[in-house]
Amino acid sequence: MTVHENNDTICAISTPHGVGGIAVIRISGRDAIAIVDRLWKGRRLSESASHTAHLGTIVDDNGEILDQAMATVFRGPNSFTGEDVVELSVHGSKWIQRETINLLVRTGCRIADAGEFTRRAFASGRLDLAEAEAVADVIASSSRAAHRVAMRQMRGDFSGRLNSLREQLLELASLLELELDFSEEDVEFASRRKLLDLADEIHRVVTRLAATFATGSALKEGIPVSIVGATNVGKSTLLNRLLHDDRAIVSDIHGTTRDVIEDTMEIGGVLFRLIDTAGLRSTTDTIEALGIERTINKLKNASIILWMVDATAGQENAAKSWAEIESHLSPEQHLIAVVNKIDAGNIDITSLLPEGTTVIKLSARNGEGISALEQALVNASGTGDLSHNDIMVTNARHYEALTHAANAIARAIDGLKAGLSGDFIAQDIRETLHYLGEITGTITTPDILATIFSRFCIGK
Repeated sequence: MTVHENNDTICAISTPHGVGGIAVIRISGRDAIAIVDRLWKGRRLSESASHTAHLGTIVDDNGEILDQAMATVFRGPNSFTGEDVVELSVHGSKWIQRETINLLVRTGCRIADAGEFTRRAFASGRLDLAEAEAVADVIASSSRAAHRVAMRQMRGDFSGRLNSLREQLLELASLLELELDFSEEDVEFASRRKLLDLADEIHRVVTRLAATFATGSALKEGIPVSIVGATNVGKSTLLNRLLHDDRAIVSDIHGTTRDVIEDTMEIGGVLFRLIDTAGLRSTTDTIEALGIERTINKLKNASIILWMVDATAGQENAAKSWAEIESHLSPEQHLIAVVNKIDAGNIDITSLLPEGTTVIKLSARNGEGISALEQALVNASGTGDLSHNDIMVTNARHYEALTHAANAIARAIDGLKAGLSGDFIAQDIRETLHYLGEITGTITTPDILATIFSRFCIGK
């Protein structure tokens, strides 16, 4: 990723590429307003107040009108980037967009790097690093739950919690290090009992935040749901019914599905990644056997298992199917048993299943019972227990830093309990501060910044 100087004035198209009614071109930098004024015919933007919009025309080098447009002025530091910003709302023609960008470049702008607008917001203190990353998550959010989590992070809820922890740690470390200056006098500035209670509380908070990563990551990427069972029980029909689309081939012939088919859908504001798998059975078909092997892998990695049985196939076949998948399940997975084809038969499988397993009876063909299954999926996602104020970790970098911070503060706790000298304890506390600072950007490296902002599109 190329990094340019922040004193350049940059421009980029901030709306998705393609043809639409309106396209927004963003210009940011010290000379943003002056540069746009050179190609703007209408009220002079340099004389306009911040956060005002003006109708006018964009004229090219020959004085010809390129487009009628709206110019919105944001004066620094009260703008997204903290610099002077102008946003031009032009008509969505690709030609108009391209020519306006070319005109801006000829007039003194540089085309922005990917993520450069957000990078400047971070550099100017408008966003910390965790909030900047949340901007990308808001843009990429594909469900209500993922959007809610990303918005809380972008508002600074996560950063606020971490900053509160850092302030307490800084006070703790300062008191311990102050003691080192008076080591010969055997002075103790901080009660070890009070320090231990504070360290314990910080450890609990950091550990709890790290523990939300599994759920937070699933909400962001889609909770994986494997549909498993014997051949011809209706797995592909159920997938198509849930997706409201003919995504998988449906046939009465056993072994039709020979590979894993995946698609996503939102239910109750939660994104699920539905995985239709090859039916589990003994086979000599090499291709089908590969599909079954993939089924087992997907089964092991799923958060929710939909085990399907055919209501017309009888208890013995259901027991055989359960025996084939039971050994591959883990206690962390949520199992939902689905009895399909209830319009043609009935079967009781509760005796086969662990106590408390949710059983849904339905007909994938005619849609009976589908709403009950959708509600069971939302319940199994665990999102119903989340408060609107809950903070969740969705970023692997944050999770790694929190894990390191938890380990460091745990060592400090052990040191306090063992009566170690303050210099050893202070070192572990400083390490905890380092890892928490990596999340918010208090501590950064060029590599971290380049990795983070490369996630963004140009114009963001």
